[in-house]
Amino acid sequence: MTTTDRDAEILGRDEVDDLDAILAMTNTDMNELVHAVTDNADALFTWDYERSRPPLVKLYEKAKTSQWNAETDLDWSIEVDQEKNAAESPQTMTRAMIDDMGIDLKGTSLEKWGDKELIDFAIESQNWSLSQFMHGEQGALVCTAKIVETVPWIDAKYYAATQVMDEARHVEVFAKYLDTKLAGHYPINTHLRMLLDDIITDSRWDMTYLGMQIMVEGLALAAFGMAYQTTNEPLLKQLLRYVMSDEARHVAFGVLSLKEYYAELSDAELLDRQEFAFEAAVRMRDRFLQQEVWERMGVPVSEAIVLFKQDDPEIKNQDPFQQLLFSKIVPNCKKLGLLDANDGWLRKRFDTLGVTQFEDWVDTGEEYELLDEVAKDRDAADSA
Repeated sequence: MTTTDRDAEILGRDEVDDLDAILAMTNTDMNELVHAVTDNADALFTWDYERSRPPLVKLYEKAKTSQWNAETDLDWSIEVDQEKNAAESPQTMTRAMIDDMGIDLKGTSLEKWGDKELIDFAIESQNWSLSQFMHGEQGALVCTAKIVETVPWIDAKYYAATQVMDEARHVEVFAKYLDTKLAGHYPINTHLRMLLDDIITDSRWDMTYLGMQIMVEGLALAAFGMAYQTTNEPLLKQLLRYVMSDEARHVAFGVLSLKEYYAELSDAELLDRQEFAFEAAVRMRDRFLQQEVWERMGVPVSEAIVLFKQDDPEIKNQDPFQQLLFSKIVPNCKKLGLLDANDGWLRKRFDTLGVTQFEDWVDTGEEYELLDEVAKDRDAADSA
């Protein structure tokens, strides 16, 4: 079977960058409030209570001392002027910037767009992005509850239980921020929902780890870091600092747990995990086309994507924003042995996405202790 044929089998389309096939996948249940997914996994009890995995013991102890309260540790009295923030953000496009980029809007749905419309788009884009973070956090909440049930090690069950609390808090803070400080939220993007469904449906406990802890949480950690660096809004900045502290532990949990397990797998079993990681990477990349935002703005999605060259794989794979989103995923996959197993199968697929250059960045199994912002703030308060 050729690489193209295998990609088609994994992704359900002939080409990785087939724009028509990507846009054909849409959320047809916008008003759905309850989404049922069949969980095929067995719930495992273990009667072995020996604490035999020191790295997980250390992580668990860190988690117990780094809990925070979304109601009392964040200043919800801060007023948020989303329109003002969008207008002042260097990330918000202006008509002059578009013209300087050589993008010709004549004859398109955006021909009459000026700075006001572009500010409106920036507002909708932020609402959409934070909404997808919120939905992803609920996915993590469900998946980590599943890990508590399915992982066979007591150390992992202990830590996963602390993560369930973390994820509940994350859903809480994003929902409150969207509904009380911004203009409400968007439904879940179809590509993200498909990925979450796949993770929940798989019966193997390590695939829940790989899909959620390594892929989804890894991308979220990078995205939160970028959002933190680019926003000047103080409440969101503090919210992201604390969420990132938790997320670093969560990704480390996946790295520390799977490294031991994957060292014992056969090449065929590792290939299955490599293919799943590739599919997850593509699904997450595809959701950043922001189909729902363009639709809400009354602009044909395919037209907007072509105008801004997001349909061009050469340009898309050089987009520093999209590339940086994978800066946590690639080194963690390398540490797990997934990048180079089976003659570098996943390395070659990551090459097509333009993200392999992050392979030697620090992996999160070592990084999480540096990102404990909750402890830093408490130490500072004690010293004051």
